Amino acid sequence: MQLTAKHSELIESIYDAGLNPELWSDVVVMLNGFFGSRACGLISKDKVSKSGSTHYYCGVDPHFIQLYADEYAQHDPLARLPRYGEVRNIPDLVNFDEYRRGRFYQEWLRPQGCADVANAVLEQANSPCPMLMTVIPGKEMLNAKMRARMQLIVPHASRALMISRTIERKQQRSIALADIVDRLSAGVILLDAACNIVHSNPAADAILDADDVLRSVNGRLLARSPEANAALRIVFRDEAEVAAVAGAGRKIQLASRDGSHHIAHVIALPSLLREGSAGRAGGAIGALFVWKAKFDARSCAALIDRTFELTAAELRVLLSIVEIGGVPETADALGIADTTVKTHLHRVFAKTGTSRQADLVKLAAGFCNPLVH
Repeated sequence: MQLTAKHSELIESIYDAGLNPELWSDVVVMLNGFFGSRACGLISKDKVSKSGSTHYYCGVDPHFIQLYADEYAQHDPLARLPRYGEVRNIPDLVNFDEYRRGRFYQEWLRPQGCADVANAVLEQANSPCPMLMTVIPGKEMLNAKMRARMQLIVPHASRALMISRTIERKQQRSIALADIVDRLSAGVILLDAACNIVHSNPAADAILDADDVLRSVNGRLLARSPEANAALRIVFRDEAEVAAVAGAGRKIQLASRDGSHHIAHVIALPSLLREGSAGRAGGAIGALFVWKAKFDARSCAALIDRTFELTAAELRVLLSIVEIGGVPETADALGIADTTVKTHLHRVFAKTGTSRQADLVKLAAGFCNPLVH
C-alpha cells in the first residue's frame, strides 16, 4: 500500500503514543477512521484464564465492554491467539458456522449489529498476557482493504507498544529506587556538575534545614567549612571525578558549629538514576550519603545479634568490650568473673571470625554505619 501524507501523520501519532501512553485513546480513534471499521481497541488477553482487559477503545458501548470483561472474554474466539504480527479474523481462527451458533456471537457481537472481529498480536515476547489490536468491521466481514490497512499498522503499533513498555519499566524501577532512598536514615543528596541539588531525601532535608554543616542556597549545595566546600566542587565537576572518588572510598569531613562532625560519602550513580534525574539541566552525576559521625554499638545490637546468632550473655560481653574496654573493666561492669568474660569472649571471637578486641570494635562500627542498615 502506498503511503500518503495522512498515513505518515497517523504513524507519527502512533509513535507519539509510544512515548506518551495518554495519547493512545486518540490514536485508537484515528485508527478506527483509517480502517473504516465500526470499533477499534487495544486489549490484553490472558493465555491461561482467557480473561481479557480493554485498555483503549472506541466505537463500542461501555456496557458491552463490561460484559466482555465479566462474561464473554472466555467465549471469544481469541481464546486461540494468532501468531505475532498476523491479522486474523474469526473465520481464520475457528469454524465460522460453529462460531455463529456460539454465545460470543449470539449474545455479545450480534446484539451490537456486528458480524466479525479481526485481531493482531502486538508483542513478540512470550508474554502470559499479550497486547492485541482488535477491530470490529461492522455488519460486514473483514475485507481485503481493511486487512491490508491493519497489516500496515501492526509493526508500527508493535514498536510503539515496546517503547511504552520500556519506559514504564524504567519509571517503575526509578520510583521503587527513590522510595528506598527516601527511607534511609542517612541523608542522600543527588548533585549535578554545578553542585545543584537534583534530589534530596527526608533525612537530607533535615540536615539542610538545620543550616549548619550543609545548606542550600538557591538550590545549590554549600558546606559550612571552606575546605569541604572546595572538595565538593572538585569532586562533582564531572562524572569521571565522582567515579574515581567513589571507587577510592574517600569521604568528605563536615564540621558543625558545636564541634561535632558529619561524614559525606561520595556515590557514583547508575545510569538509571542519571536518566531519571534529567529533568534539571545536566542531571545528577553523583550522590552524597551524609550522616552524623557517632559510635553507638547498642543502637545496632539487634542486627549484630541476628547476624552472628549470639546468646544474650555473649552480646552483653561484646557490647561492653566495645564501649568500656578490656576484660577486667567488662567483668566489673557486668558483675561477673574475669574467667566468665573470657569464656564468652572466645565464643564471640569464634562466631564473628575475629581474634582481637580491636577487631570487635571495627566490626561493631561497621554495623553502625547507616549505609549498612
